[in-house]
Amino acid sequence: MTVATEGNRLSCRPDVLFAYGSLTFPEVLQVLLGRVPELVTAKASGWRIAALRDRPFPVLVPGDGAAEGVLILGLTHDEWRILDAFEAPSYELRELDLDVGRGWTYIAGAQADAEWGILSLDWTRDSFDLPPYLRRCTEWRQRLTI
Repeated sequence: MTVATEGNRLSCRPDVLFAYGSLTFPEVLQVLLGRVPELVTAKASGWRIAALRDRPFPVLVPGDGAAEGVLILGLTHDEWRILDAFEAPSYELRELDLDVGRGWTYIAGAQADAEWGILSLDWTRDSFDLPPYLRRCTEWRQRLTI
């Protein structure tokens, strides 16, 4: 497993992003990027998608089973910069082995549990309240300058 350098998570030149939470929704990608890149179903064995206390988004942590998500393909450098800015500093960018090859993803960093409170419950797409999240994403994207 490769770790991106701290302070410059994109210096490792990642090429595909494994998304498992809010970025698996095409509507979120459309708001953030202005388009929906190609998405391919993928799984990360030995990881679980953990719910967080009082947060709508999840975090990837080691666990039994396999975390299901999507590979986001064909991201431009600017799109990577947008997504990296969108992801909180408590995430760590890592390269993982997936059932369809390798991909980069954001996992729980050292401060994630203290900042967010990682729960023993798994996060599910069915429990995600998309409309208010899309409003937050829209407001955030309007403020972002890259």
